[in-house]
Amino acid sequence: MKYLLSIAILLSSTINSFTQTVTNAANTNITGIWKGRLVQNVGGCFPVYNIELQLQIAGSKITGVSYHFSDQTNYVKEEFEGVWNEKEKLAMIDELKVLTFQIPSDCIPCIKKYKLTLHKEGQDEQLRGSWEGTTMDKRSACPPGTIVLNRVNKPDFKPEPKLPPALVNRKAELVKEIFVDTGTIKIDFYDNGQIDGDTISVFVNNFPAVSNKMLTAKPVTTYVKIDLKKTMQEVIMVGENMGSIPPNTALMIINAGDTRYQLYLKSDSTKNAMVRFIYQKPVTKN
Repeated sequence: MKYLLSIAILLSSTINSFTQTVTNAANTNITGIWKGRLVQNVGGCFPVYNIELQLQIAGSKITGVSYHFSDQTNYVKEEFEGVWNEKEKLAMIDELKVLTFQIPSDCIPCIKKYKLTLHKEGQDEQLRGSWEGTTMDKRSACPPGTIVLNRVNKPDFKPEPKLPPALVNRKAELVKEIFVDTGTIKIDFYDNGQIDGDTISVFVNNFPAVSNKMLTAKPVTTYVKIDLKKTMQEVIMVGENMGSIPPNTALMIINAGDTRYQLYLKSDSTKNAMVRFIYQKPVTKN
């Protein structure tokens, strides 16, 4: 009888321990906005700069975007993934790629790996740890450093809307980078060649500018504004169908001040066409 009682107590203790572990795991949720300072060892472009992680967690999988910035006009935006270790309260996060950047020309964005531990003091929460990385061109290692992040309620960078599958599941193939010194750019899209029912959507920095418009002999027109606060704009053409003669093709006419460009774009079920506009200070004539 004592033997059976001992087994019952052991089973009860084991179940309670398991229940407590599950409860504790459920209680940890690091989804949210984390903001702080990133310190870099000697040799980096910025010895100290701000960082914001817009982080989501599902089970043990971490996803999100990071912003490294001195201010909102000088920043690098990157996509990341990672794994959460509930027992050790440890986040291992790897940045995957640079999505966009506006930084001095003599600096190169760094793709980083983070090792962050969650610390709680009352209502305050911090992710603290270390990082290392490699330059975007993969030519050299970045001087490593430390990082401290606090959970905050308000982001410095507005979270972008959920991207449509046509942007998420297709590669954005860069057709051309164009340097411009004008404020407003006019872009016209025409069917390239025979009009065969090609329909397109156009996104500027992932925000919709044209939605499901058929290409004809008359232009589908949109405008892009370039200024010192937004010096780079990425325009993506998405082929919504393949028309009667695949792939979806378009003639893109760009008018930037007195300069005119003519590009031929293609989009299919695996890729979209992207054109990047970058502000370049006008050359002053003596």
